[in-house]
Amino acid sequence: MKTIYKTALLATVFLFLAVLQTQAQYSTKKVRKKYASYEDSLKQFKYNYVFPIWGQGAYKKGFDIPYPIGVMANYMWLKQGILIDNLQLGFKSDSKDIPLTPVDFIGFGDNINTSYTVNVRPDIWLFPFLDVYGIFGYGKSHTEVNINRLGEQPFNLTSIVDQGISTAGVGLMGAFGIGPVWLSVDANFTWNKPELLDKSVRVSVVGIRLGHTFVFKKRPDRNFAVWIGAMRASMSSSTVGEIKMIDALPPETWERRDEIVNNYWDWYNNEATPLQKKTADKVLTPIIDRLETANGSAVVRYGMDKQVKQLWNGLLGVQFQLNKHWMFRSEAGLVGDRKSILVSVNYRFLGFRKKGSKM
Repeated sequence: MKTIYKTALLATVFLFLAVLQTQAQYSTKKVRKKYASYEDSLKQFKYNYVFPIWGQGAYKKGFDIPYPIGVMANYMWLKQGILIDNLQLGFKSDSKDIPLTPVDFIGFGDNINTSYTVNVRPDIWLFPFLDVYGIFGYGKSHTEVNINRLGEQPFNLTSIVDQGISTAGVGLMGAFGIGPVWLSVDANFTWNKPELLDKSVRVSVVGIRLGHTFVFKKRPDRNFAVWIGAMRASMSSSTVGEIKMIDALPPETWERRDEIVNNYWDWYNNEATPLQKKTADKVLTPIIDRLETANGSAVVRYGMDKQVKQLWNGLLGVQFQLNKHWMFRSEAGLVGDRKSILVSVNYRFLGFRKKGSKM
């Protein structure tokens, strides 16, 4: 029976929530009046570049907008709870295939995912208020899942799964400012591919941030920004797949197979209800038989629903802009079940000149 738990729990590698929202740089802002000479220079600046569209109009009104094209490198650490339910199991062998069958007497306790990711985010400001970006990265996921003895459930078990996951995605960020105060709304979708599974899982992230930018007195192009915000992260809930028993179960499980087999039959003979026995005969017993004979080539099929334990969490962030080219930032998730730390560096440049403009 414990083999079933471990096999089913391997699917939790999907729960590497690479919350890769990889925030955009500070929002477009209006230069304060005490920097009148700098504002005048912005208004007189002839902007001969393709992006952002309407960039010349923003400069004429005294807005100090970011350089339009950038590449951001990010490192993120994340720890959060995950929920798993609606477990279904099946079996696939040379002799027969057993379709997915609900196993409602197997439940889950507190489950924790800890992960980190390194990613690159190229972006471009299409308009002074709208940034479009891509996300490409790779990370590691460590998932600990606990099955508790609830009601007539046969065993308690902790399963730990470690593996790498690659990520790709796209996103949009809208931003505007009033004086030194700014607001940004960020949304993205990423597809995260675990090493051991065939299909990717889609993760969606929405972030809202309200901040204040402090400009250096003698360097108006240099500033320090702080913000608070909130982030909502969710994933596609349904997971269906299959995996060989040899890949699903660690070596210590095979070493303990006699104990596991005995525990299974003890539960089956003394605790299982007639309906549970009917399900067990169809799905669980064939897997136990393969474990008993040390046949790791058998394939277990599974289906389950999973989601993050808490969709929203609070954020606190800071950024130092050295100049219009270089920006350094950090953001922490402090409030709620999800805890995270993000550090990043961003390099920006002007990009493409308009046709006919002078160098």
